[in-house]
Amino acid sequence: MAGQARLPSFESRGECKVTEKEKSQRDGKLLRGALLTMLGGTLWGLNGTVSSILMSRYGVEPLWLACVRELSACWLFLLAARASAPEKLHGLLRDRHSLAGVFAVALGSILFSQVSYLKAIDWTNSATATVLQNLSVLLVMVFVCLSNRRAPHRREVAGVALAFLGTFLIATGGNPAALSLPPQGLFWGMCCAIAATFLSIQPVRLISRWGNFAVNGLAFLMSGVVLMVATQPWAHMPQLDLAGWLMVLFSIVMGTFGAYGLYLQGVKEVGAMRGIMLGTAEPVVATVSSVLLMGISFAPTDLLGFAMIIVMVFLTA
Repeated sequence: MAGQARLPSFESRGECKVTEKEKSQRDGKLLRGALLTMLGGTLWGLNGTVSSILMSRYGVEPLWLACVRELSACWLFLLAARASAPEKLHGLLRDRHSLAGVFAVALGSILFSQVSYLKAIDWTNSATATVLQNLSVLLVMVFVCLSNRRAPHRREVAGVALAFLGTFLIATGGNPAALSLPPQGLFWGMCCAIAATFLSIQPVRLISRWGNFAVNGLAFLMSGVVLMVATQPWAHMPQLDLAGWLMVLFSIVMGTFGAYGLYLQGVKEVGAMRGIMLGTAEPVVATVSSVLLMGISFAPTDLLGFAMIIVMVFLTA
């Protein structure tokens, strides 16, 4: 107690000032990261609704949209990589083993996630697709428990129960005898969750070595080329007016490059656990924007299922 009563020396006071300054900078960084993460999730939610409008009102095919988005957004990622860390981009291009890993990411993460997400939207709606995609948090938790050879915590067990009950309500409307989702929608929704799990695990080592922009730029490019060869998008161009092309542009710039870049930067500053929780803005925005822009209505059981899965994300994050 006596030591606490003594006034600090000049050096001690200086150290206290530095500590307070560092604390202020850290708090500011966390706030900025939180805002960036939520903004990224918000853009993803809006992107889901815009994609749904393009497919339902303009007849845009999911694979066409995925191909155009990937082949366009990849150059934005690569330009960002060239501007921010050119040495990492050049190093990655010279490393054949890493390029093989990026190609695996392009197929297992980017291609799978893009196609399954758009297919799920096409069969259901953007809100349902994004909520079902959030089940990836549960799958990541299971993967972590198995990798660390530990049992799940109580909060994780509660999250499992909420996840499955929420999915049950969305899929059946509370009535097991009648699915409120078409089987194809439920299938692609589950594929979304699996793909998002791959995306959060598969590219981690490559990104930590070569950077987000370089890895994702090349992965988007490779995935887009595969889609281009498979679908030949020039052979079935949709009939889009100015509003339609503006929505495609939004989906590329803001909904893909912007959302992904903002979210990754935010997670880098606040950490993965906070980032996952803040990312729950995506299904909420997708739900609200679907109601406002498309006039989609949800039954009380749907909204309860959405709420349960969002609570699950908070419990397991």
